[in-house]
Amino acid sequence: MLDGDGTMMGVRECAVAAAACWLATAPVAAREVVAFQEDVGPGTVVVHTAARQLYFVNGDGTAIRYPVAVGKPGKQWTGAREIDGKYVQPAWSPPREVKRDNPRLPNIIAGGAPNNPMGSAALTLSGGEYAIHGTNRPSSIGSYASYGCIRMYNQDVVDLYSRVSVGTPVYVVR
Repeated sequence: MLDGDGTMMGVRECAVAAAACWLATAPVAAREVVAFQEDVGPGTVVVHTAARQLYFVNGDGTAIRYPVAVGKPGKQWTGAREIDGKYVQPAWSPPREVKRDNPRLPNIIAGGAPNNPMGSAALTLSGGEYAIHGTNRPSSIGSYASYGCIRMYNQDVVDLYSRVSVGTPVYVVR
């Protein structure tokens, strides 16, 4: 392989160049461990809507922080819920409001289908039609994009899925 000057590159330089190209096209590092001092117990999930961040509390003064997409203006909510279901590649039925706004949507989209907005996994929340789920639109992460659900990168929702149980508390705050 030739570098920018036409000089032959060695195997090591080629590997570094290939890795740099791959990293440039890979998604931004999604999750990271950060300091976290809110008064909630270990294993709790906290979503900060304004920051578009979800935290899984470790209990040692740290949390795993994940970037998320949250509800569009007028579709956001706050409150305490708990995880009441865990699903891998779930099918999706559009809620009434979504179907009203998008009448061409099918009544159900099979799990794993490329147009299924639930992505790799879903953690349903008590008290309504909301969930923490993956996405088929990773470019939406970091934005105000949903009807109230919390969207995560697919690799991040799979990671969170492995850390939580049915009954895990979830707090959504501004």
